[in-house]
Amino acid sequence: MKILVLGSGAREHAIILSLVGENAAHSIIAAPGNAGIAGAVPTVDLDPNDPVAVTNFAIAEAIELVIIGPEAPLVAGVADELREQGIPVFGPGKAAAQLEGSKTFAKRIMDIAGVPTGRASRAATLAEAEAAIDTFGAPYVVKADGLAAGKGVLVTTDRDAALAHASTYLELGSVLVEEFLDGQEVSLFFVSDGHTVVPLSPAQDYKRLGDNDEGPNTGGMGAYSPLPWLDESFGSESAFVAEVLETIAVPVVRQLAEEQTPFIGLLYAGLILTSKRDNESDRGIRVIEFNARFGDPETQVVLPRLEFPLSELLYAAATGTLSTIDPPTFAPASAVTVVLASENYPASPVTGLPISGLEQADAVPGVHIAHAATAKQGADLVSTGGRVLSVVALGDDFTEARARAYDALSHILLEGAQFRTDIAARVAD
Repeated sequence: MKILVLGSGAREHAIILSLVGENAAHSIIAAPGNAGIAGAVPTVDLDPNDPVAVTNFAIAEAIELVIIGPEAPLVAGVADELREQGIPVFGPGKAAAQLEGSKTFAKRIMDIAGVPTGRASRAATLAEAEAAIDTFGAPYVVKADGLAAGKGVLVTTDRDAALAHASTYLELGSVLVEEFLDGQEVSLFFVSDGHTVVPLSPAQDYKRLGDNDEGPNTGGMGAYSPLPWLDESFGSESAFVAEVLETIAVPVVRQLAEEQTPFIGLLYAGLILTSKRDNESDRGIRVIEFNARFGDPETQVVLPRLEFPLSELLYAAATGTLSTIDPPTFAPASAVTVVLASENYPASPVTGLPISGLEQADAVPGVHIAHAATAKQGADLVSTGGRVLSVVALGDDFTEARARAYDALSHILLEGAQFRTDIAARVAD
């Protein structure tokens, strides 16, 4: 196929590496890409958030499948314009993408569909936010209602900090104040063609900047997959996945279909496993959030384990034929990714600094590098954003995968860079 991948981050690099790894005669183009992506496939200087520009390019280049990586093009309606022109696209339309673009919309859909989630109150003024904060009590959870690049969520025991966070994001729109839910978090992806829903393998993401989950929330500092500890509570990972499919993913997709806003693309369920129970059959699974696209950095550890051609899976979703293909399977390998971030990330990352040592890092067995924010400046590779690289490692177990990831990181030089040292430590021997 001739495939266009929209986006410029490590998620898109991971998608492209998976497509290239199929050893099929695909012609892949990325827009706009980054330095690492440009080393794998051709890139074009195209605004991924412009529905008309993307569609015109896809028509001119006879693109057979468009894969939308980030959330912004989805909320901008890029998928709608492509579908109007008959171009298969993996990614929901603007209306369905509100599942990520508006947390209030997501809560409404979950409420109607009977999906378990935490209590929440929408606030349009600081007085409303303060009342909700005091109602739910500490720890306080305050979320920007719209897109915030993974930085719009604050969980704190400091009431003043919660009010300050609400005040900041109220300038951009409304906020949601939610009850605090404690427990292990799980990220689970589902591929949907609007009717059929197919699960992938779960992962765990690390949102906080520092070790031991300290520091501010980020877009994600690392992840691992699979999750062997799910066996303890659910008997097996497959049993857990089946339960989430039945009680969360399918009801949400059905509700969106009933509202004439079919969800075609990747449904990301951010889950928490709480000790809270509403009845005897309640297993404590709650939805924290939905995203309308592949998660970053979880994609970097889920796709390398995929044993099914990614292009076939995404094309089936884009063309409404998911029910006709075999379900995807995953290798038993352990996958770990550690994010290398710029100095001062996430507040005001230092950019434009040279990066070196990638050849040595890539030479570590089982390791590859997914570029997130890199560019070529003459002969040099330089950083262009907060999360710069995802170092991805596979191993027979998590001890091996972790050792490989951190060995590779030791070779990479970026002034002031920071990374967590405890990614997947809990599942290593």
